[in-house]
Amino acid sequence: MKTNIDIGTLANGAVGERINLELQKVAENVQDPNTDWKKARKVTITITLKPDEEREIALVSADIKTTLAPAHGIATKLIFGMEKDGNVVAAELASGMKNQMMIDNDGDLADDKGQKVSYLERKQAQGGK
Repeated sequence: MKTNIDIGTLANGAVGERINLELQKVAENVQDPNTDWKKARKVTITITLKPDEEREIALVSADIKTTLAPAHGIATKLIFGMEKDGNVVAAELASGMKNQMMIDNDGDLADDKGQKVSYLERKQAQGGK
């Protein structure tokens, strides 16, 4: 017995179209520099056929699933402290070390959280007036 089924035209081409969409997702994931190039990507096509009692007609469903490489995790550091009134505060550490001044991307002096510091604030931080 020979079948005349073409997966590219199955369901008026919807199955082939879905496969192409999933392959496009894989291609985009492969090109994403935030993913691990070593991880395998997968497109799984499951075609389920449920025949009727007479075995003459079958209901067909096609499920296409993609397994992509996840994006790399993102790490940063937070600093914690307490205000004079007892409120706990947290901020992202931008300078690399708590209480360390830094030069920001604009060439300006900034505190350990990346906030610009004025000349007066800098003098006060150094213990001067």
